Amino acid sequence: MTEPAFSILPETADDALAIERLYERTFGPGRYAKTAYRIREGGPHAPALSFTARIGTLLVGSVRLSPVRIGATKGLLLGPLTVEPPFRERGIGYALIARALAEAKTRGHRLVVLVGDEPYYEKAGFKRIPKGRAVMPGPVDPARLLVCELVGGAFDGVSGPIRPDWSA
Repeated sequence: MTEPAFSILPETADDALAIERLYERTFGPGRYAKTAYRIREGGPHAPALSFTARIGTLLVGSVRLSPVRIGATKGLLLGPLTVEPPFRERGIGYALIARALAEAKTRGHRLVVLVGDEPYYEKAGFKRIPKGRAVMPGPVDPARLLVCELVGGAFDGVSGPIRPDWSA
């Protein structure tokens, strides 16, 4: 038996409630205490750079990108990324990341940062940020602070605090 195919689609305003319920199920209330959440609540995510995964009409995954600054440099923060547990390990998470990064690059963005596990995200082009070079506004394990250059050399010379970019 073959696994059902999934589709990666742009997030729409109609997806908001289903995405919030997905976050509740997969992350629980502890998500509000995370440093990355603090940055995301500082401004809206970029709907044009955010995507859902569906099997038929069932929403099974979501990824969002939010505008940030790293020091004076514009960038994006990837996350949350989540997939319903029964549908994990089918490539859905990577497909969501790939679509979001491709769209960000097409729209002229150069850098994406996130807090996550390097072994998972390095397959999508992320690498560890050298310790102290970029700082989150709260506790974060420096080994989990990652960057993806959408344009070669885009992170050269970039440093400073990571904060929401309300001007985006």
